Amino acid sequence: MTENPEKLLQKAQAFDQEALAKIYDLFSDELYGYAYKHVGTPQIAEDLVAETFSRFLTALERGGGPQDHLRAYLYRITHNLITDLYRREPPPAQELEEEQLVEDSPGPAGILAEQQEADRVRQALRLLTPEQRQVLTLKFLEGWSSAEIAQSMEKSLGAVKALQHRGVASLQRILLDNQDPS
Repeated sequence: MTENPEKLLQKAQAFDQEALAKIYDLFSDELYGYAYKHVGTPQIAEDLVAETFSRFLTALERGGGPQDHLRAYLYRITHNLITDLYRREPPPAQELEEEQLVEDSPGPAGILAEQQEADRVRQALRLLTPEQRQVLTLKFLEGWSSAEIAQSMEKSLGAVKALQHRGVASLQRILLDNQDPS
């Protein structure tokens, strides 16, 4: 069954179990990656993906849900869940080392340094507005085009580019000025 997402969506709206399973198979890994990049915890990312599909099914049961652009719809649900999570649980304070060990082959210290840097960037992203965070994550971590992001967020291309510009500038201030994101 190699159908496009629009045909799958039509079948899913009729509660075709095979289409629903295919939608899950098609999008769950990328949604997990998106969630994990934001929260940094595998279990929480899995829970967010599960809740995303639960809300998608609930919307279908109620006669709602997306009419088109299934991928954008699922990402929007996941993004909203991440934003809600940030509102409920502020980021934990973490001590960041001033000097990080640099090695040719990543040993335990190198892996720890990478994890600390990823946590630092993740905390910095949390300080951005939800829209800036969504644009930067979709653009630079997920590889979406500006047009795809504009369509997903239901914004103009210019608005997306402005959000991207302001988000990058804010990240520069936070990360390059050696501010502690927490």
